[in-house]
Amino acid sequence: MTVRTLMVQGCTSDAGKSALVTALGRWLKRRGVRVAPFKPQNMALNSAVTEAGGEIGRAQAVQAQACGLAPHSDMNPVLLKPNSDTGCQVILQGRALSNMEAQAYHDYKRVAMAAVLDSYTRLARQYDAIVVEGAGSPAEINLREGDIANMGFAEAVDCPVILIADIDRGGVFAHIVGTLALLSETERARIKGFVINRFRGDIALLQSGLDWLERETGKPVLGVLPYLHGLHLEAEDALPAAHSAEGAALFRPTCDTLLRVVVPVLPRISNHTDFDALRLHPGVDFRFIGIDETPPAADLIILPGSKSVRADLDFLRERGWADHLQKHLRYGGKLLGICGGFQMLGRAIHDPLGIEGAPGSSTGLGWLEMETTLAAEKQLRNVAGRLVLGDAGVSGYEIHAGVSSCVALQRPLAWLDGRPDGALADDGQVAGTYLHGLFDTPAAAAALLAWAGLTDSPAPDIHALREAAIDRLADAVEYHLDTPTLLQFLS
Repeated sequence: MTVRTLMVQGCTSDAGKSALVTALGRWLKRRGVRVAPFKPQNMALNSAVTEAGGEIGRAQAVQAQACGLAPHSDMNPVLLKPNSDTGCQVILQGRALSNMEAQAYHDYKRVAMAAVLDSYTRLARQYDAIVVEGAGSPAEINLREGDIANMGFAEAVDCPVILIADIDRGGVFAHIVGTLALLSETERARIKGFVINRFRGDIALLQSGLDWLERETGKPVLGVLPYLHGLHLEAEDALPAAHSAEGAALFRPTCDTLLRVVVPVLPRISNHTDFDALRLHPGVDFRFIGIDETPPAADLIILPGSKSVRADLDFLRERGWADHLQKHLRYGGKLLGICGGFQMLGRAIHDPLGIEGAPGSSTGLGWLEMETTLAAEKQLRNVAGRLVLGDAGVSGYEIHAGVSSCVALQRPLAWLDGRPDGALADDGQVAGTYLHGLFDTPAAAAALLAWAGLTDSPAPDIHALREAAIDRLADAVEYHLDTPTLLQFLS
């Protein structure tokens, strides 16, 4: 079996690996190549559901879209979802395996590597080319033993590597040279060239540095990608950069008539991509609020998903958010919970098996008459149906271990694939749902925002924006990278 494989590794996290793999996938697809994305190991709380009901990182779902494919669990065989500072839930080939502390997972890597190679082999039988994304940095020397995410994988399948570095954060030449210095001789030989990402300014002022880098390392600079302003692509895990000059513009109200929407940033917030459509909505002043910040006045507060619902609920209470939410409702504001946030709105959350932490029960916020019990088997499915609000069509996906029951569910927020989902309180102020991505459907977003007080303001088409972003990335590869050399790596 021979398959053309190219791996993208980064000098740091957030260097642009995910975006470059996405760009290369679309660029190759345009050339008629049957190409698939692959990430051996991903650590992220933003996940997606495949058609077969598997769970993978959202970045790989976007990369699959770039390649014109439906997401598959083989594209991300190992997904780690942190549930504490030292532990995570291990998702293996789309299915939740168990919770592991860091040392236990380190010892488990040999088994995980077998699953990685098994998934890679299946993809290699189906496609002409595979573009692989590394994780973090290959120079994390404390994690070198048993590595499956970077050079350990590259050496196992004998594929070439290109190294991407982010010039926007500064120190780009030190990042590249330092990374090479920490690799073994065989690993350095595997790196075939460099891509510098997020460059702003006159490229002529950078040229002397590029020339020095090529002389110093003996390896080519394959190109310099520009900083793409206004690029709307789902983040792999980190929250949008609210404090950057460009990011701040997304959080700043432009007029008094905007609907004010607030989402508290929980310690284990998951699938914050649920709010991408709101961040880009012209009629919405959207703000992620740090849990220790003073919450501003809002028309709508949304409690997001959480990987550790009971612990995040305790955190909310400790920071005074329960009192703030009570005041918000007293003044007529609306409150929506999504997935874990929905569970928090009930009377109690029970975790008898210790799915998300120590076994036990927690008292909920009490605004919906329901209780939730966490079960061993996750609910993973893509769904479609209609919201009760405005009878609007909606689609999205479910990822949750909780099973909710009681009186509140007799008044659902939506009907999905013929079954009730979520709840709408009798007073109409509080609602909840298990549906992720509900704001991505413009009709559903319009109905929910009308419930919160915004009318006659069309919602953005997030799917069209994502397609446009993927095409911009592919154009950047075509115009700014040495594409003939890239094709040689894939020959």
